Amino acid sequence: MKKQIIQTGVAWLACLVAVSLFVGCPMSEKSPLGFRLPEGSIWKGKTAFVDLGCIQCHSVVDEDLMPELTTPRKVHVVLGGEVTRVKTYGQLVTSIINPSHIISARPKAEYTDKEGKSLMPDFSEAMTVRQMIDIAEFLQARYEVVIPEHAYSDYGYGP
Repeated sequence: MKKQIIQTGVAWLACLVAVSLFVGCPMSEKSPLGFRLPEGSIWKGKTAFVDLGCIQCHSVVDEDLMPELTTPRKVHVVLGGEVTRVKTYGQLVTSIINPSHIISARPKAEYTDKEGKSLMPDFSEAMTVRQMIDIAEFLQARYEVVIPEHAYSDYGYGP
């Protein structure tokens, strides 16, 4: 009985410490906590993707209904398809509105200017918030999370 009381006390103490640490941490004014955009439309996202000229540099895996290009792409970035990690809504929105935030590990010179910034144009004045929301919804639906075929034991851990 005494052991059970001590275990319960330790559990409460651990919870109290965890809550104190969380509450005691000052939140940055730039924290994304509480930020959530409304639901988007996949169909409207696809339309916005075409209307804003995203197809000039991007293609989308398994998307057959895109219009044909009349000139070849100078830069070609494929979006969608199989990935081993979830592409979150936040990551997609950030990539759309701040493309220089993260640039692929591929040869950066192919995707950046002399200053190391993304070649993707700034759409902050040309794109509506609704278009951004819909494009993020359209793209997120085109990613499929897959489990890698290799066994974890190849890396020294797992079964």
